[in-house]
Formats: sequence, structure tokens, C-alpha cells
Amino acid sequence: MRIAVISDIHGNLEALTAVFRDIESHQVEAIHCLGDVIGYGCDPRACLHLVEENCDIKLVGNHEYMLMGKSSVEQCNPSAQESFKWTQLELNDYDMALIEKYEIQRARDDVFFVHASTYKPEEWHYIVNREQAGRAFNHLDQSVCFFGHSHLPTIFLEMPDELPRIKIGHDFLMDADQRYLINVGSVGQPRDNDPRASYVVADTDTGDVYFNRVEYDVKTTQDKMVRARLPKVLIERLSVGR
Repeated sequence: MRIAVISDIHGNLEALTAVFRDIESHQVEAIHCLGDVIGYGCDPRACLHLVEENCDIKLVGNHEYMLMGKSSVEQCNPSAQESFKWTQLELNDYDMALIEKYEIQRARDDVFFVHASTYKPEEWHYIVNREQAGRAFNHLDQSVCFFGHSHLPTIFLEMPDELPRIKIGHDFLMDADQRYLINVGSVGQPRDNDPRASYVVADTDTGDVYFNRVEYDVKTTQDKMVRARLPKVLIERLSVGR
């Protein structure tokens, strides 16, 4: 099955629409969203509705979790807290009903989908180093896991008798005898020094994995955020991807 996997949209409508246009050229059979549709950006409602219309699997991220009152926003930095409070005021009961349907994780055949780590997914642990990846592999029953959360396109390969290998996200062919953790990067707020939106297309039959980068109208997104008086740091980081 040929799928597209997106994550960490963060209310960035321009990035999301650009990614959906790009996905059309890849002839996928399904699009799966790994969470954090909202937060930081100015178009949480529009992004929620587009994900609802276009995505099959829809997972909850830590930003949706906070919005549902299941974790505290106090754990976030001041800029994230400010944007979170702005987002709360933008959403209505219908939007909240969409979020309430999101799952914390999903397994389909030999593929696992989660926003953060397979280890206690509701606690939002990062997977950014080999030790964290090793723990995640210990809580994975499938051959491959797609995840997001850190906004960093990354591949972890399980190794016998040693910590997993880590590589920057790139197109590759999965070995049927290996296991992988694949971070698909962020649609709406990349943090790998590349401001282009990031997502993955994967063929679960052939094992082909493609990391895609998509340019979008960053200035329009930033101008909206300026008018909404959102934190300056959240606006400026979109230009540089970090």
C-alpha cells in the first residue's frame, strides 16, 4: 500500500495545502496524520477540517492532548503557552469534537503510527538520540514505526547487540529483515534548518520510503501571525526552519 504520512502541521495552512498538492503527484492510497495539527500557527480550524477531509488515520499530538485538558500547558515555554491560549479561543465545539476522535496510536498490519514515542506515548517522550530509539524499539511489535514530535526527519535502524543507528531522513529501501523508526518531519514548523515542509511517502509492499520537501508561502503565514500578535520567535523561526 502506498501511503503519505504527515505530522506537526501546527496551524500552518499554507504549508498544509502545499503538501496536499504535492501528495497528489505521488498517487497514494491513503494519507495518515500523526498529530499536532494545531498550535503555533494562525489557522487551526482550517487545518483541522482539511485533515478531517483528507486523512485516514488521525492521531492526537501533545498540543491536542493539552487542549483536551489531559496534560498541562504549564510544561511548555512561554511562547508556546501564549500561542496555545490564542488557539483555545479560535476553536469551537465542532472543532473539539474532531479532536476528541483522534487516537493515541494505531497499528496497521506490520506498521505502527504514533506522534511521539512507542514508550508511553501519552507522556510524549522524544526520540532524538540512540538511547531513546533503543527504548522505543523495545516497545515496538511491528517492523516499522512512523512518528513525529521533534520536527526532525530522521531514520533509526535497529541493530543486534548495540544501540540503533541514526541517519538524517533520506530516500531509502527498507530491508524486510530489519526494523525502523522513521520520523517524517514537520509540515508546518520544520526544525532541521530547512524551512520547507516535510513529509514522507512510503510503499509498505515494496519497502520504498521517500522524504519529500515542499516550498510554501512562508511570508503569508508569517503576516497572518503578525496580525494575530503571536510571539515573534514563532514567526521568525519559519524563515530558517529551526
